[in-house]
Amino acid sequence: MAVLEIRLFGDPVLTQRSDPVSRFDAELARFGDDLLETLRAAHGVGLAAPQVGVLKRMFAYDLPADEETGEHPFGVLVNPVITRWEGEQDGEEGCLSFPGLYYACKRAMAVTVAAVDVRGQPVEQDGEGLLARCIQHEIDHLDGVLFIDRLSRGDRKRALKQWREREFDLEFQGIEPHLHRSEITKPDKTL
Repeated sequence: MAVLEIRLFGDPVLTQRSDPVSRFDAELARFGDDLLETLRAAHGVGLAAPQVGVLKRMFAYDLPADEETGEHPFGVLVNPVITRWEGEQDGEEGCLSFPGLYYACKRAMAVTVAAVDVRGQPVEQDGEGLLARCIQHEIDHLDGVLFIDRLSRGDRKRALKQWREREFDLEFQGIEPHLHRSEITKPDKTL
């Protein structure tokens, strides 16, 4: 397994729609393991393939274990489609492609997603609360939608200003905030 580089806001791959996965082989399984390992190394709860430069419809998720039930939801979903939406939640949301930015974002409170695993076997996952938020957020990534696109106009403006100021602060300190456009590689569609 390998820890992959997470693409940051400004990388064009993050706003492109991902292609459905049609080939289920050892390479795809390895990539699923790499997504999960990268997610865990970044201490996130969800990571979509486009966030590591691969335009395939799949994402990894790994939520903390529930203190009451002991359930620990984690895995990799391929070609996910939300089949049920219920209720509404409004809570803080962040993104590994926007490190350090958190804003209130409305999502459905509960969802059901139909997908397949990395072997092509059908999977259905129900999610409430944080898991529902994670599923919706990652599927948005597969459609080229960023969480800032779901914010109110004012919050979106504040988030973009905060991001620009963060980049300026990093550049002022001599730290490269993200890849320069000339260094950005094309998305990988081969998996």
